[in-house]
Amino acid sequence: MKKAIIFALVLVSAFAVFASAAPEAAKTSNKITVGATPEPHAEMLNLVIEDLKAQGYELVVQEFTDYVTPNEAVESGEIDANFFQHIPYLESFNKERGFHLFNAGGIHIEPLALYSKKYKALADLPQNAKIAIPNDPTNEGRALLLLASAGLIALDDPSNLEATPINITKNEKNISFVEVEAASLPRVLEDVDAAVINGNYAIPAGLSAAKDGLVVEGADSPYVNVIAVKAGNESNPAIVALVKALQSDKIKNWVADKYKNGEVVVVF
Repeated sequence: MKKAIIFALVLVSAFAVFASAAPEAAKTSNKITVGATPEPHAEMLNLVIEDLKAQGYELVVQEFTDYVTPNEAVESGEIDANFFQHIPYLESFNKERGFHLFNAGGIHIEPLALYSKKYKALADLPQNAKIAIPNDPTNEGRALLLLASAGLIALDDPSNLEATPINITKNEKNISFVEVEAASLPRVLEDVDAAVINGNYAIPAGLSAAKDGLVVEGADSPYVNVIAVKAGNESNPAIVALVKALQSDKIKNWVADKYKNGEVVVVF
């Protein structure tokens, strides 16, 4: 009899603990943690924190300064989504790492551009110039396609988004290419003749594609920056709400006001 009473008390205690924990679990179930590079991605996310809060979601923005860690964090489930990359990079990352990242929605394009601290025009680039380009596969290919579009080089396949310097078939200025991590390109700009820099790293460095770019990517670029999640999570109501908040007039108007020179172009 005593054993039965003790067992019953244990069950009651366990239920009490569970009941007390349940409300807390409910509180945190609507938390969305998103990894992002600082500008403009984290800025955009911070703009919609209150909008999502009004819908019952807590948005936490975690900043990253590289392109690898935030994808690993999404794949492992450490964070719910990330916002920094374009579609070709996401697809390449999945292929190389066996990851399961999924495009939950496109937000904007950051035109890639060629910058120089030494020369004011493309024609001024000298023979044997050194040009720094991103060293990750898709952004390297993107950079070479940009230079090919300007006639600086020619590639064996103009549609190859993952071209590398070995795919160059014509290089009349005998340009040498310095492959650098994308985040470091603004820092090496002083040390080379020119550098092809991604928008999210050019903008914080005070570079404007429209004003400073010797060559600028066209608005028809396929490199749309997206909210990336692990496949299967794209229909999660919290993710749907996040994408909708970013694809809003609020973000469109903010971009139009802040990036008047076209450094960022929305796609919705």
